[in-house]
Amino acid sequence: MPFGCVTLGDKKDYNQPSEVTDRYDLGQVIKTEEFCEIFRAKEKTTGKLYTCKKFLKRDGRKVRKAAKNEIIILKMVKHPNILQLVDVYITRKEYFIFLELATGREVFDWILDQGYYSEKDTSNVIRQVLEAVAYLHSLKIVHRNLKLENLVYYNRLKNSKIVISDFHLAKLENGLIKEPCGTPEYLAPEVVGRQRYGRPVDCWAIGVIMYILLSGNPPFYEEADEDDYENHDKNLFRKILAGDYEFDPPYWDDISQAAKELVTRLMEVEQDQRITAEEAISHEW
Repeated sequence: MPFGCVTLGDKKDYNQPSEVTDRYDLGQVIKTEEFCEIFRAKEKTTGKLYTCKKFLKRDGRKVRKAAKNEIIILKMVKHPNILQLVDVYITRKEYFIFLELATGREVFDWILDQGYYSEKDTSNVIRQVLEAVAYLHSLKIVHRNLKLENLVYYNRLKNSKIVISDFHLAKLENGLIKEPCGTPEYLAPEVVGRQRYGRPVDCWAIGVIMYILLSGNPPFYEEADEDDYENHDKNLFRKILAGDYEFDPPYWDDISQAAKELVTRLMEVEQDQRITAEEAISHEW
């Protein structure tokens, strides 16, 4: 399917809003995120369903940057475990990004319902995530926001594949990156410590994801009063910087040594000693 608009920022190439509505029916908003609204869209000629992310330019520079960034990165990637870009329209007031529709649940929701994954199920999820991330890293792309909420089952079938979504924070690694971003519980020590960083931050986040899938608990956890988020984050970050986590009983009693060893290597505090996604795929676990 051709992209509705191929260039970013050239005023002559703006789409008309009618180009979007002539081609797609946009349904109700199904989710509101920090930078955008998400719709389920139906292509009028085929009846096919897609996900549509709508970014409003008037919402500020950060929103415009997030939309442009997501478009640029998604145009570069094609992998079975990454939600694929289908179409882009840029009007004077909005960015419309059309993606494949994943009809399964977020891995996060599954964990909330079931508590934890078996080692076999965890291995299946982590292998797919590692393969997608190794592919991204081969293109020098850092996702920077890997977390359970961004891992989605592609459909509702029992053996559905996992896809990675949400690329608005992804970045091309042209030299090391300085600006911190991401979700606090998944941040690598080098991000928390305001050091320059790169692709290893994604491997740390995969370690956090693997830890949660196997045990049902986050590796770094800090009880907080509702109004005391500042101290909560300070204490959380102190633990991350020190790599202060344990394989607590009884949650880890029946987990294999190989699984614990891979978690440890993914969550190595020193980024230059951390296992890469490519290496982790070949790990014995």
